[in-house]
Amino acid sequence: MNKQSLGHLADRLLPAPKNGGFRMEGYWVWCGSAVKGEDGRFHLFASRWPKHLPMHPGWLVGSEVVRASADRPEGPYTFEEVVLPARGAEYWDGRATHNPHIVKHGDEYLLYYMGTTHPLPEPMPEEELAPDDPRVIVARAGKRVGLAVSKSVFGPWERPEAPILDTRPGRFDSFLTSNPAPCVQEDGSVLLIYKARRYEGNVHGRMTIGAAHADHYRGPYRVLSDDPVFPPDRFHIEDPFVWKTDAGYELIAKDMEGTLCGEKHGGIHAFSPDGRDWRLADPPKSYSRRIRWDDGTEQTLGNLERPFLLFQDGRPTHLFAAVADGPGGFRNASNTWNQVFPIADWRETE
Repeated sequence: MNKQSLGHLADRLLPAPKNGGFRMEGYWVWCGSAVKGEDGRFHLFASRWPKHLPMHPGWLVGSEVVRASADRPEGPYTFEEVVLPARGAEYWDGRATHNPHIVKHGDEYLLYYMGTTHPLPEPMPEEELAPDDPRVIVARAGKRVGLAVSKSVFGPWERPEAPILDTRPGRFDSFLTSNPAPCVQEDGSVLLIYKARRYEGNVHGRMTIGAAHADHYRGPYRVLSDDPVFPPDRFHIEDPFVWKTDAGYELIAKDMEGTLCGEKHGGIHAFSPDGRDWRLADPPKSYSRRIRWDDGTEQTLGNLERPFLLFQDGRPTHLFAAVADGPGGFRNASNTWNQVFPIADWRETE
């Protein structure tokens, strides 16, 4: 079943419950995608790493994918378990897992994610971890997209020995692949939108967005073009989320500069008939960092990104987003969490 068109999401976001979402004392919490489990409850797959590491770039060396649960989509979610822990430097995803995106297809749960590794010692709590730390540099260059599969939301998870989307020398994704945004069809085929960077000398270039296809979600995945989905001279975006409608595909993503939607780190909305050729919606803005709480107050969050839409019976009912306090920027945050925003039915906003 194809999903409903989004319409103008910014006008449909209802006040966010202040006691909802998912937080963990002593941890940075990021990313976040939810699915209804076989138990009838909602299960949120998110990333966490200890606060003795800096929020950025600590995730590159210390992030792990965890599962939390709640009786309703808004939460609050309670931590249940670590799903994709560190498993040793010899594995492609052995030192950090991040960017989880959960999908239910038939009788299997598909957990797309980014993994990376490095051969260096773990950072100790008293250590500084700067962006130019060798562990950070190696881990960033090692980022790849993977897929874990399970018959149950509770696991066990079949974890891959190799990534499903590797880098390609000489292409826009020669440096890394990450931020997987799968659109799994009823027949098991997948359109996978992902973030990439190109090698420019011995460092990386700007963020770009690629598209890959697989006839079945277990792969193989084939990149559809040697060019990014969006022209990188105009589109500086990340954190895509994509879904299929009767008219084609829709996508929301984070606007890095604000040149597309008018707000730095706000959200864009785009359409495509085939998943290859995309155009911005009119209006192009899908969400703002300026939000309303259920107690009547408003706040501009320091960060609001990694958008994920929960669809129920084909209708988008909740927006999940990784958020941070502070004036803006990863290094200025004191706390991060996953926040949930209920979405009004479009028929109620007409």
